[in-house]
Amino acid sequence: MGRFIKFLLKLAAVLVVIVVVALLALRGMAALRETQTEAARWGSMVQTAMGEVYVIDYGPKEATPVLLVHGSVGWSAFWDETIVALEGAGYRAIAFDMPPMGWSERDAAGDYSRVTQGQRVLALTEALDVRPVLVAHSFGAGAGAEAVMAKPQAFAGFIVVDGAIGLEAQPGPPPLPLRSGPLRQLAVSATITNPWAMKPMLKAFLHKKERAAPYVATLNAPMKRAGTTAAMADWLPTLVTRPEGAASVTQEGWRGLTLPVGILWGVEDTATPLAQGEQLAALVEGARLWKLDGLGHIPQIEDPAAFMAALNDALVWVQTQSN
Repeated sequence: MGRFIKFLLKLAAVLVVIVVVALLALRGMAALRETQTEAARWGSMVQTAMGEVYVIDYGPKEATPVLLVHGSVGWSAFWDETIVALEGAGYRAIAFDMPPMGWSERDAAGDYSRVTQGQRVLALTEALDVRPVLVAHSFGAGAGAEAVMAKPQAFAGFIVVDGAIGLEAQPGPPPLPLRSGPLRQLAVSATITNPWAMKPMLKAFLHKKERAAPYVATLNAPMKRAGTTAAMADWLPTLVTRPEGAASVTQEGWRGLTLPVGILWGVEDTATPLAQGEQLAALVEGARLWKLDGLGHIPQIEDPAAFMAALNDALVWVQTQSN
């Protein structure tokens, strides 16, 4: 029995070494990939009070502006089909990269807290001199809500798309392995910035799994930007901990909203189940909920036409409520 236990301990040690070596190899491969410095060509950089922000801005400048906020690991081009559809419907579609994702200037101190991200949204509206309808998806809905709650007069309306808000999240530090910067970088290089991991990660959030394939290359594109793994490691704790000092994780924050609030939610969403959308709709007086049948957490890519039909309906409703 003693020999068997020793064998198991040796085997466990060997497996640990293999895992560590594999993770270090992935981190090294990430460093080799991350050599790109130029941003994608279809957008431009906008100087704001909180740094340069990468923006895709389509449609007439005098049209109603719709500001699109992406979710975690996304960037502005992930809204590509929505941008085209909004422009075709007569809106000014504005999508931007929320740092550290995409091509926007990253925070020198690594501050990607939800409250600070909300201030970045406000800084962009000021730089562009717009009062938009804010459309925010998933993790980006938290930053969007912070901006709206901090300065509601800066927006004509707020539309939440499968928001990852975390009303029930409990305060506390991140899991022990994620409290170390180097360990977070290993975790990020094995997942978020690993091009082979992107497709299965994306599929995990979709009800229509086959819709992942056309978007993998888009999501991977900015992962080649220099310093991405380190920057995403700085951001990672905000994904797994309750945001400190954020009004958007309190029921009072949502009850206090007085501007038109529309909520679009995939009925088949397993990442942020429909009950969470229903809870938000119940908290905000006068809010309206659109349930998207047969769609999951990322409806804008699962069925762009169905999503745009609902979004267009919500935009018309918001503008009617504002008048």
